Formats: sequence, structure tokens, C-alpha cells
Amino acid sequence: MPRYFFNTRIGEELIPDPEGEDLRDADHAWQVARATIKEIVKTEAAQVDLIRASLEVTDEDGDVVLDFPFSEALIDMPPLPRNRH
Repeated sequence: MPRYFFNTRIGEELIPDPEGEDLRDADHAWQVARATIKEIVKTEAAQVDLIRASLEVTDEDGDVVLDFPFSEALIDMPPLPRNRH
């Protein structure tokens, strides 16, 4: 199985994924990227810069196989609860 790395890019900053994940193909990497973004948004919703972030999925050679903007993964997410403070 090929190994894919899910690196987070926020503006010029790149946060590398040093471990990666063995997945069957690029389509599976797309599914994992989307689920990862949704989970990050749920746990880090207060981070305003996330809407401009993306996951750069690379293969074992370091080639970008997918650039997945966080905003695209959020299109069908239910709205986050609003605080009433």
C-alpha cells in the first residue's frame, strides 16, 4: 500500500506530517483528508485562520497528490453551535 502524508498549510506555514498513513489509493487519501479536516475544525473551531488552511497530501516521493482546502471540506458540515457569552 502506498503511504500518504497529510501536511497542513496555513498561509506560508507548512506543518508536516512526519508519519503518514498507508492507504489503498489517492481516492482513499481524499476521504481521509476530508475526515481529518472536519475533525480539526471540530476541535479547533476558534482558530479563524483554519478557513484559509489546506491539507497538502503528498506521496512517499514528496509529490503533492492532493491540495484540499479546509473550506471545501466544510461545505456540507452542519453549523457549529454558537456560544451565548
